[in-house]
Amino acid sequence: MRVAFAGTPEFAAVALAQLHAAGFEIVLVLTQPDRPAGRGLKLLPSPVKTFATAQGIPVAQPRSLRLDGKFADEAEHGRAALLAARPDVLVVAAYGLILPQWVLDLPRLGGLNIHGSLLPRWRGAAPIHRAIEAGDVRTGITIMQMDAGLDTGPMLLAESIAIATDDTTATLHDKLAPLGGRLIVEALELAACGGLVPQPQPTEGITYAHKIDKAEAAIDWRADAAAIERRLRAFDPFPGASTQLDGETVKCWRGDVVPGEGAPGQVIGVSDAGIVVACGTGALRLTELQRPGGKRLVAAVFVQGRPLVAGMVFASPSH
Repeated sequence: MRVAFAGTPEFAAVALAQLHAAGFEIVLVLTQPDRPAGRGLKLLPSPVKTFATAQGIPVAQPRSLRLDGKFADEAEHGRAALLAARPDVLVVAAYGLILPQWVLDLPRLGGLNIHGSLLPRWRGAAPIHRAIEAGDVRTGITIMQMDAGLDTGPMLLAESIAIATDDTTATLHDKLAPLGGRLIVEALELAACGGLVPQPQPTEGITYAHKIDKAEAAIDWRADAAAIERRLRAFDPFPGASTQLDGETVKCWRGDVVPGEGAPGQVIGVSDAGIVVACGTGALRLTELQRPGGKRLVAAVFVQGRPLVAGMVFASPSH
């Protein structure tokens, strides 16, 4: 089976590596253009491109695949590459570009998407973050036949896993990525013998995992302590939950919900165990924090460089 693959981040690279290891013929990889990163803003390839290049797999990096859009010339290049590759199927994982219908119509088996949730819950761009933020106890991977909608196509395979109470987006990603790779290998093996059975998505339980906005990073201490704690984990590693202390931005990476009362944002206790901050309901003991330009530090070390005492106030964003 001739497989074209479209993906960009590490989540996708893990799946691509598993497809390659399983012996599928990867005839073309589509990935986002190289992006500037680091202090020097050097152009860096995506994890998918890095793997494909190392394996000698052809790579195309159009900024769009819309033949009538701003980057129509690049889309035409992508189309020519796909036509020349003659794929039987297109596997898509966190590609980051909307695929026009012509792309899905080109392979005889269409497009199969590796989605990081149990559809129809958390359709959209940030399913791992939103599952943690919402307090879900389980999530998983769905292999879906792509259609013109946003993660609306029929489901082909799905498998669930538990979300641990200390899972961050980073740790949950690292559990879901290999599961996605294993399921897409299984799906293509079934497709080769006509064994895939599409199941329409349920019409109830639909939620949308909207893209994470940097503006969401600001902690609103008027919220419930448990909701803030989940957001700390959901926004680790990006964008990081942050708060203001005397005009300085402090990132808060870890915390525990504890009893406590006070004005929201007020420091009501400081010890080696953590910095206890009053919330709208309950309190949060911050155990890992970071100052601008510094490293993540446990609370006991953090307060050595930034002394804190009860009565100080972390600011909430103004409405």
